[in-house]
Amino acid sequence: MIKTKTIKTPIGVILTAATQKGICLFEYMEVEDRLARQTSHLEKTFSSKLEQGESPFFTQLEKELEEYFTGSRKSFNVPLDFKGTDFQEDSWAALLKIPYGETRSYQDQAIAINKPKAVRAVAGANHRNKLSILIPCHRVIGKNGALTGYGGELWRKEFLLKLEKAI
Repeated sequence: MIKTKTIKTPIGVILTAATQKGICLFEYMEVEDRLARQTSHLEKTFSSKLEQGESPFFTQLEKELEEYFTGSRKSFNVPLDFKGTDFQEDSWAALLKIPYGETRSYQDQAIAINKPKAVRAVAGANHRNKLSILIPCHRVIGKNGALTGYGGELWRKEFLLKLEKAI
């Protein structure tokens, strides 16, 4: 069973979910159509239903989020449990390597996974990231420096990048 809990943050209420291995979902509640797609896909991927409850990972996540939003944490240590295609997992692993306070373009991310022509596919993989903030897809911007493509809405991406002093 996948346990769920809502967490209030400075940028909205987030639904988080955890398996026995770690956090598997961290998605904005206000983006309802995206949330519905993500939770449905999560249940299929893990062959498990979502159920409100507690997980030891939630306590660690809440503490780390508080530190992140107050500027004293630059990376997360809470265990993550994500599943996707090999390409998606490679794309997400590249996101985890983007340092706090820095940005990369989708092209940079495609090059980082040795698929320089897969810019659109990288953007698609980022869109399917179920762990907003924790797998920092907000750090990926357009090649021209524009803030583009954030499933949690661009104002949140801007907030996070300003928090990290990346813009």
